[in-house]
Amino acid sequence: MTEDNRPLWLVPADVSGHDALPDDCDDLVVGAGVVGLTTALLLARAGRRVCVVEARYVGAGSTGHSSAKVSLLQGTRLSTLLEDHSRDVVQAYVDMNRAGFEWLVDFAEQHDVRIHRRTAATFAASPTETSRARAELVAATSVGLPVEWTEDPGLRVTTHGAVTLADQAQVDPGSLLAALAAELRANGGSLVEHARVLHVDWLGSPTAHVSGGRKVRAESLVVATGSPILDRSLAFSDLEPQRSYVVGYELPDPPQVMGLSTGSPSVSLRDALTEDGRPALLVGGFGHGVGRTESERDHVEMIRAWTAEHFPDAREVAAWSAQDYTTADGLPRFGRMPRGGDRIRFATGFAKWGFTNGTAAAIAIALDILGDRLPWVEEVVDHSSPLLSARGRAVMNAKVAKEVATGAARVIAASPRTLQPGEGDVHRDGVRVVAESRSEAGTCRVQGLCTHLGGVLRWNDHERSWDCPLHGSRFSPEGEVLNGPATKPLKRLDVQEEVEGKDDRLGG
Repeated sequence: MTEDNRPLWLVPADVSGHDALPDDCDDLVVGAGVVGLTTALLLARAGRRVCVVEARYVGAGSTGHSSAKVSLLQGTRLSTLLEDHSRDVVQAYVDMNRAGFEWLVDFAEQHDVRIHRRTAATFAASPTETSRARAELVAATSVGLPVEWTEDPGLRVTTHGAVTLADQAQVDPGSLLAALAAELRANGGSLVEHARVLHVDWLGSPTAHVSGGRKVRAESLVVATGSPILDRSLAFSDLEPQRSYVVGYELPDPPQVMGLSTGSPSVSLRDALTEDGRPALLVGGFGHGVGRTESERDHVEMIRAWTAEHFPDAREVAAWSAQDYTTADGLPRFGRMPRGGDRIRFATGFAKWGFTNGTAAAIAIALDILGDRLPWVEEVVDHSSPLLSARGRAVMNAKVAKEVATGAARVIAASPRTLQPGEGDVHRDGVRVVAESRSEAGTCRVQGLCTHLGGVLRWNDHERSWDCPLHGSRFSPEGEVLNGPATKPLKRLDVQEEVEGKDDRLGG
């Protein structure tokens, strides 16, 4: 079994070279995933001075750790969207995804990115799931997709019908990110890794304060960080952060169909190649809200059990997970950030389909900066405001309120316990909330409250991280930020034992 959260493909992406952080630029893009790098490349091609800053490394986020399907057939997304939106809005969503699909596939084919065309299938794994698959057939047909119904989609597992769409694609994210970065630099842009934006001065041209005491002034700023780290519109309260898992297996002649089941938990399938070119099968899904499960490892074990039943000859070679965000109404959020002075733009809420609608959002943002707009933008943006999703927002915030209450109860009831390597726990030490973990190297103690809004952290037993169940921030055992919206690390208590202010006090 594998436990290092390293994908089958090359991540960190091969973006050799190190660019200096400029004092100023035309456009500063925060985040070096597919959205950030595509936005930056389009702006650089237009002759603008562009810099991309990445808090960790290229491929650290959702792009590098996804299953990397590029498809207009997205499970049951279209039929789900039609429950809350008009056909015109869903048609615009499809048009948006088609624009992203066509741009990404064209770029990949022109720049030797490892990409393969495949049929996509939304399949019923049990008789009770067939109606959901049929509903997606009807929905996809209504918005002009040339889908078909089949009883056997070629997945080599038992199915009870499937809707299929031919000529979709799957990509190697490491290869794609490396090509985007190389093309960005070829057009005069710069890319700086290990540069975390901590906050931004909003008056006049945005000035980003970056780790290490550095500053960058820009005419415009684009936040492409999953959950927006700069949030004047409270967009994080309209996002549900989710983690999902992928396990890679060596398997001779794996099925060459991209499959996604309609049930819950969903099962995702696609073929791939190992780094040395051997055929592999990727099995994924089995997701959950960040920090809202008793054991992340159990979800990975469910994938392993499912695979052992359906592909007994498969040999595990990699296991990893990704974090993505879903909005209350199911539509992505992108465009100008409210109260950002028309100089700050953001993109988020891609619901695990960022290779299509994330690429489309990048195109829309770049064109907006350059003074142009695409036909589908108004329809999607006008109907994807968090202010319009009151019902879904209320449900999501009810979940947050529940986690606030249960988190406080957990801490009040908890007592320190002896930890084994790989374990972590949160407990009280007087008024202080302590998150304590143990590795082979010893014990590490950090503050047990998230630096974003003070949520009580949970130990992730698969990735060995501290996860916040409120809005999805994640931290390493030593307290470094892994996922936002938090930008500040957890305070190390085994280094400095003094309580400073109320940062690590329950209710602080």
